[in-house]
Amino acid sequence: QVQLVESGGGLVQAGGSLRLSCAASGRTFGNTGMGWFRQAPGKEREFVARITWSSKTTIYADSVKGRFTISGDNAKNTVFLQMNSLKPEDTAVYYCNTFPRQSQWGQGTQVTVSS
Repeated sequence: QVQLVESGGGLVQAGGSLRLSCAASGRTFGNTGMGWFRQAPGKEREFVARITWSSKTTIYADSVKGRFTISGDNAKNTVFLQMNSLKPEDTAVYYCNTFPRQSQWGQGTQVTVSS
């Protein structure tokens, strides 16, 4: 089992910034990377960004490219998401997960962007 704990969310005005953190603990051996997802009210959970540990390669959803930056520490099983130039449409509960993905998600962290 892997436990995922997200933090760092909050209320911010459009154009502002937030930095999310996530820590994975438990049976993390074999994970090739970590990533972020989000779920807005009434919508399906969607991919936001991921990082691959071995190459430090990062991938982003088109909607956040140029505004969000994912980083992390493989040894500490932690991942971060720096979110700049936030928009109201970024409002969602943000979740992290490992790759391969765990079936059990954490509680997420709420990000609310006001216009």
